[in-house]
Amino acid sequence: MKTKLYILLLIFGILIFPKHLHAQVDFNKRPDDDLGNVEDQFQEYFFEALKQKGIENYQKSADAFLKCIEINDSDPVLYFELGKNYKALKNYGAAEDALKKAVSKSPENEWFLDELYDVYIQQGEMNKALKTVKQLVKFHPDYKQDLASLYIELKKYKDALKLLDEMDEQLGYSQDRDYMRNQIYNITGNDDDRIENLEERVKNNPEDESSYLRLIYRYSETGATKKAFDTAKRLQRINPESQLVHLALYKFYLDEGDTTNAINSVKVVLTSSLIKPDAKAKVLNDFVKFVAKNPEYESTLVELTSLVSEDKSVKTLLELGAYYLKSDDKEKALNYYEEALKQEPNEFKIIRDVLLLQIDLNKDAQAAKQSMEALEVFPAQAILYLINGVANNKIKQPEKAIESLEMGLDYVVDNPKMEADFYKQLSEAYKQVNNISQSETFAKKAAALLKDQ
Repeated sequence: MKTKLYILLLIFGILIFPKHLHAQVDFNKRPDDDLGNVEDQFQEYFFEALKQKGIENYQKSADAFLKCIEINDSDPVLYFELGKNYKALKNYGAAEDALKKAVSKSPENEWFLDELYDVYIQQGEMNKALKTVKQLVKFHPDYKQDLASLYIELKKYKDALKLLDEMDEQLGYSQDRDYMRNQIYNITGNDDDRIENLEERVKNNPEDESSYLRLIYRYSETGATKKAFDTAKRLQRINPESQLVHLALYKFYLDEGDTTNAINSVKVVLTSSLIKPDAKAKVLNDFVKFVAKNPEYESTLVELTSLVSEDKSVKTLLELGAYYLKSDDKEKALNYYEEALKQEPNEFKIIRDVLLLQIDLNKDAQAAKQSMEALEVFPAQAILYLINGVANNKIKQPEKAIESLEMGLDYVVDNPKMEADFYKQLSEAYKQVNNISQSETFAKKAAALLKDQ
């Protein structure tokens, strides 16, 4: 929270040796009376305090500064340095007392106030911190952001918003202040004020694309779809070259049944260099769902899919696979699932779907090989043993099928249908090796399980 403004003022002669301290104690003067002895003692303790602080022995440093104060407490820097030592020791009560003493002796010293402010923050004394930072604002406007944060901490939301408005007017908008503003709106649930603020920004700066986009998002979030759509169209009129606006327009056009404009917006999104791949994936996924209900646009989907051939996400590939599977085009579905598997080679659900499609499409040798590879990663997945058994039966490798199926039965738990499938495949495998007795035994076991269902 704290805004540090120090520029390492701890340079000899600037902070540690201020001019008025030199005036009080001349370290070059040869002591020739009692006063000289006092000055000598002060010098000894003062340099001891600096030395101990330099080696991070803060308690000894504090003790030495206290000796200095006993001799001459007129200089506020002594209390300032004492307070910093106590703060380093996490003795915040003593640090506060010392720093308040420094501030009382020099009320306009920014560094003293800033150190006291930090002590209050460390203690969680937010009301005291608020009072102190209000004094600091006079020295530097950067402290206003600390003040706004404290207002939020203390639930003084109106004061915080008023201050943020002032800062926006003086300094222009900033991401940090927008975050604080939205934090307040989220806490208070005041969407009307949030939208009013964004509308004012759009009005004051009609060329600012980001304000339009935020306003579109907030309108959509609150269910004001028509206002969101109107704002998007207004942005497009003002900035016809905007690509980001199409992230909103395509959805509005689809909902309105304006398919031609929706497709144009999707094309802009998918070919834009400004739009991130995950956003493109979402748009393409939405269009896949649209085509699932409107299959006459399948050729358009193929065209749009080719536009993002290099950066399709796994989610997009799976959506496309699911679409073609629903359309009973298993070959295309398998292609997309296999592309997804290349990106996530250890994702069990994708592996399973690929293997099942390979079996359906009679790619049995491939299924046998890939299912064995999958079993090395997932040795307790019964479905993989079953797929391997089916594939080996189909390519006339019954011994391999028997080995896999008998091993996989141990992993079938509370699934009579799958257990029956294992027995059917074992029956087929034993039939291929001409062991008719075993074949019939497993066939009967399968039939008995299915009869009970």
